[in-house]
Amino acid sequence: MIGKVLRGDNVRRLLYYLYGPGRVNEHTDPHLIAGFSDPADLEPECRRDGSRDFRRLAGLLAQPLAALAGPGYANPVWHCAVRAAPGDRMLSDAEWAKVAAQIMDCTGLAPAGDDLGVRWVAVRHAADHIHVVATLARQDGNRPRIWKDFYRVREACRQAERDLGLRATAPADRTAARRASRAETEQSARRGWDEPPRVALRREVSTAAAGARTEQDFYARLEQAGVLVRLRRSSIEPGAVTGYAVGLPQHTSSGGGVIWYGGGKLAADLTLPKLRARWNARSGAHPASGTELSQSAARAVLRNLVTAAAGQAADEAGFFARLREQGVRVRLRFSDTDAGQVTGYSVALPGHHGAAVWYGGGRLAAGLTLPRLRDCWDRERRPGPERGAAFRFTAPERDAIYRHASGQAAAAAEHIRRCANSDPAGAADAAWAAADTLHVVARALRNPALRCAADAYDRAARAPHGVPPHRTRHGDQLRATARLVALLRDAAGDRTLASLALIANLVALTAAAAELREAQRHAAQAAAARAAAAHLHATVKHARPAEAPLGQSRAPRRSGPSAADSPPGDLLGRPVLTAPVSVQPGRAGPQMVPRHGPLPARPAGPAA
Repeated sequence: MIGKVLRGDNVRRLLYYLYGPGRVNEHTDPHLIAGFSDPADLEPECRRDGSRDFRRLAGLLAQPLAALAGPGYANPVWHCAVRAAPGDRMLSDAEWAKVAAQIMDCTGLAPAGDDLGVRWVAVRHAADHIHVVATLARQDGNRPRIWKDFYRVREACRQAERDLGLRATAPADRTAARRASRAETEQSARRGWDEPPRVALRREVSTAAAGARTEQDFYARLEQAGVLVRLRRSSIEPGAVTGYAVGLPQHTSSGGGVIWYGGGKLAADLTLPKLRARWNARSGAHPASGTELSQSAARAVLRNLVTAAAGQAADEAGFFARLREQGVRVRLRFSDTDAGQVTGYSVALPGHHGAAVWYGGGRLAAGLTLPRLRDCWDRERRPGPERGAAFRFTAPERDAIYRHASGQAAAAAEHIRRCANSDPAGAADAAWAAADTLHVVARALRNPALRCAADAYDRAARAPHGVPPHRTRHGDQLRATARLVALLRDAAGDRTLASLALIANLVALTAAAAELREAQRHAAQAAAARAAAAHLHATVKHARPAEAPLGQSRAPRRSGPSAADSPPGDLLGRPVLTAPVSVQPGRAGPQMVPRHGPLPARPAGPAA
């Protein structure tokens, strides 16, 4: 049983709708089942032509509002639609009346035994739902307290489920993402979009946040995905950013303006303060430290970082400064004859204790030697034979990254299973961080089933009431793994054994998260984790690694430039922004694929 709270300003118009035929003649036998007085006395009279006379009932409901009308009281009509779950038995009028009275008692609008509460009625015009209508003015002349009324309605519905033996539903713990409204769903169906913009934007923001190391990187990734970004700046501290909103170029209002969604309107953990807490906790952290990666993977990461820094810098000083800003260890080589002249450089990943593995620019790529970079900067163009050429990992480098991510996922799954019964709080951070890994793997491999798994798992990842769990080493390792996989950007078509092993270990990770949520008795989150595991398992079951005939070496499905020939540049061959962006309309946003036939409407809550 679920309830949806709405506010309005005209009680008579609402009564006309509830007693009317509905949008598609779905209202049958509308009548009162409960109220502040005897429902039989409050029932609107029928005129000779069969219509109802609502003047008396509307007047009785609106009468207490006369003493409270004024500024700040523009929507005094409180409307709550309550619907039973599909498959529940049909409740009688007496049972629905008990539910309505319990809602008014739990919300404090009309507590049991308080004859001076607000005036209200409950209308039933269908077998599976009712509408509770109240005016927000107590009969003693005071305003009722309606703070967090939605949560109180949720508690009343769950109590009714227990009392009446109905199907149990999830509590209002803010683990669920904001659902698309009925208007958004119907608009998507009319325009032939595969999903509402709110859903697409939530996925883009979650993926960008998972792969970003800093706030500026987050905005840059959103722009590169074609998402419009609008920053909210402080009215007290000029220049300080206090929030953000996102939109799609093709999603506009009737006036032509972009429809914006703040991070908190997408999901509870996507507000800017919570994202900043995530980035600040790992400030300066790399996708992975040198001690955790194999040499081939570490070399690939360094080549990527050096290539991006070389493409962004305008000179030698800026190049070395960008590398150090990213946390890369830099060692300069000086001339034997001129002590102040730099003749080369070498780089290493942080995290080594003792002997670090250093790579000179020439060992990463032929175009990354210092003389070649200087020559390119002097000509005021990016390094490499073609300006804007996209960076691409080689097939062996991608497999090395997959193997590392697979090992981290397996270790996190074992940690969650070990803590599920003994220390659930200790495993909560790893379960939360698993969502980052799922989102970036789905984006890198461009696999629709993986995308469904990441979307399904989102609820299982979030902590109740939007409070982030205490950070742990296993959670931070999973987040670092997500940032490492995010460097791949686009590995669509990879069906190697290493990539399938990663997906298989993600199955184990989501299954472990389901066990954790079951141990915590969070049924909705456990169901979300099981759904994600089912999507991942189907991906592994139907996937076949690309193998070459016996005696021949296997070639990658998509050929890319070798490590020696890979030109410097950013990950997508486009500039990486170093300042907050305010993207203008007109850029291509995440593709919203038309589908054949209408999209079935999914209402955001109970509706008549």
